[in-house]
Amino acid sequence: MRRFVLIAIPYTWLVLLFLVPFLIVLKISLSDLALARPPYMPQFDPSAGWAGVKDFFSQLDFENFVFLTTDDLYWKAYLSSLKIALISTFVTFLVGYPIAYGMARAPDEWRPTLMMLVILPFWTSFLIRVYAWMGILSQEGLLNQFLIWLGIIDDPLIILNTQKAVYVGIVYTYLPFMILPIYAALEKLDSSLLEAAEDLGCSRFSAFWLVTFPLSKTGIFAGCFLVFIPALGEIVIPYLLGGSETLMIGKVLWEEFFNNRDWPVASAVAVILLMILIVPIILFERNEQKQREADG
Repeated sequence: MRRFVLIAIPYTWLVLLFLVPFLIVLKISLSDLALARPPYMPQFDPSAGWAGVKDFFSQLDFENFVFLTTDDLYWKAYLSSLKIALISTFVTFLVGYPIAYGMARAPDEWRPTLMMLVILPFWTSFLIRVYAWMGILSQEGLLNQFLIWLGIIDDPLIILNTQKAVYVGIVYTYLPFMILPIYAALEKLDSSLLEAAEDLGCSRFSAFWLVTFPLSKTGIFAGCFLVFIPALGEIVIPYLLGGSETLMIGKVLWEEFFNNRDWPVASAVAVILLMILIVPIILFERNEQKQREADG
């Protein structure tokens, strides 16, 4: 009975907060746009009995999914989001790995302080941090003023409302999600393995490439998945930093829901986005399972 209760609690959580909302979104994606509240049809009426149930399901169709294939805006948004998420993940890895490596090689008394500095941005609202980057990257912002003061540039750079600003925002926001898993993998690394590699004739770089980097792959995979999955469906960063020229599926989803009030099409976009994210989510779970088995 105790085992059943322990298993039932997380499954109940998943059913209530994932499966049920997903089924609601799926149902809306199979509905039609209507000038009503909520703005879609059909609506299920339990008082109509079995005939009402049959009539309800007979009105559901896949027209919204067909519409997404006919309008190039949506598949271009998916491809653009995929490109931005992949590049952002790669840049985050290039920035995050040296930081995690430095934290793991730092003296023991410094590691809690360095960990706190990595987690410190989470103490501030995500929206406030994005708004802060708007002030930094604008033409009159701190970055341009600093570069002009140094004499590096004469005219302000145009960074805000471009894809460059989106990359900056995503890398800054999700950098801790890359650093922490890599640091956890590097922190457990046995230093005697590096000493043995150097005793056998390896240089420091060769020892790092042949020993340290392979043993940190679990942390790298976990960090890349933790950055790529939310970055693919990011809404706030492209909306505030990217401007009108940046095309991402999260931004399109927001506009369909709140500007166009086309809930059926927006739900179809969300369902396809979730189907795309299932692949990296499954890979992430398998990587976590392998790591738990290795630790056990």
